Amino acid sequence: MDLQLTNKKALVTGSTAGIGFAIASLLAQEGASVVMNGRSKERVEDAVKRIQKEKKDSQVTGVAADLGTKEGVDLLTKKVATVDILVNNLGIFEAKPFPEITDEDWLRFFEVNVLSGARLSRFYLPLMLKKNWGRIVFISSESGLNIPVEMIHYGVTKTAQIALARGLAEMTAGTNVTINSVLPGPTRSEGVEKFVQDMAKGQGGDEGAVEKEFFRSIRPSSLLKRFATPEEVAAMVVYVCSARASATNGAALRVEGGVVRSIV
Repeated sequence: MDLQLTNKKALVTGSTAGIGFAIASLLAQEGASVVMNGRSKERVEDAVKRIQKEKKDSQVTGVAADLGTKEGVDLLTKKVATVDILVNNLGIFEAKPFPEITDEDWLRFFEVNVLSGARLSRFYLPLMLKKNWGRIVFISSESGLNIPVEMIHYGVTKTAQIALARGLAEMTAGTNVTINSVLPGPTRSEGVEKFVQDMAKGQGGDEGAVEKEFFRSIRPSSLLKRFATPEEVAAMVVYVCSARASATNGAALRVEGGVVRSIV
């Protein structure tokens, strides 16, 4: 299927590793011009080189900016004046008992997970509406539906992303601009990879056993019974970014391996 992404300009935030990198890589493979982002100049440059090595004729650039701050967003938008596709992938997570989550923790999570996407959408959405074409995708999580007791602050910000995407979609009525959220489940990202490796070392076992136990005791409702790959999530995201997905708008699309026990 031709996704008709050739020459479309895409910005993927938090894209030096994991799901963000997989999205940027697949967009580049589909012919889009991709702007990658991370906080570290070295990591951004390395990520750009990795994709250029995979696809010799890819159009990939990078901007190092901390988008969890207003200053970082201002820096990026000055360098990237317009995009056709905005993927708000930037996000942080941590396991922490609720009584220990400080005001500073709550503010940090909202700044990074919610306000980064809100600020970028506020800048790019009017431009998309003006030219009557655009795609905005928020990378939320199944944790936005099933708030995890071990990281309530994370889950709340993921719910906020779903609400933000739906609210912004109302502004696109009758246009060729769409705004959706994608909800991955447990995914073998960089952070999860390290978690599994550390658990395996601590238990003196192997990573396969740790993964199996995770889905037995922590995410028992999963139908996939394994961590999804970043590439599996990216496939859904890139489709939603395409011209082919023109009738999908204001939706929360699940790529969570059946963790959520709901028929809608």
